[in-house]
Amino acid sequence: MKVRKFAVSDASFERSPGQDGDIFAANVIDQRHGGPITIGFGRYAPNQKLDEKLGVDDVMLVLEGKLSVTSAGSTVTAGAGEIVYMPKGETVTIRSHEQGAVTAYVTYPHWQEAGDGAS
Repeated sequence: MKVRKFAVSDASFERSPGQDGDIFAANVIDQRHGGPITIGFGRYAPNQKLDEKLGVDDVMLVLEGKLSVTSAGSTVTAGAGEIVYMPKGETVTIRSHEQGAVTAYVTYPHWQEAGDGAS
């Protein structure tokens, strides 16, 4: 694999697996490319909620908007330029706020192979 650069405009968004809300994921690098991690973008419409037990380690960078992540009774809120780390095995609730959010994510290993949702 060679060095590559990606923008949100390169992404092909699909509804996050197993979810009914307006939450979409777009892998730009995944198991099809031979690397050990998945890299992609997430898009959350305003006031959406995603409940997930993580089958992978997940790092989410908020690019636009704001998200809150609740796990084990504790909540962190992240805005543009902030990173949230969610360890494998955690059960999380991710909520977008009134402006929605756009994120970039990295998971290890590949979330699709683990059957997990994406950030």
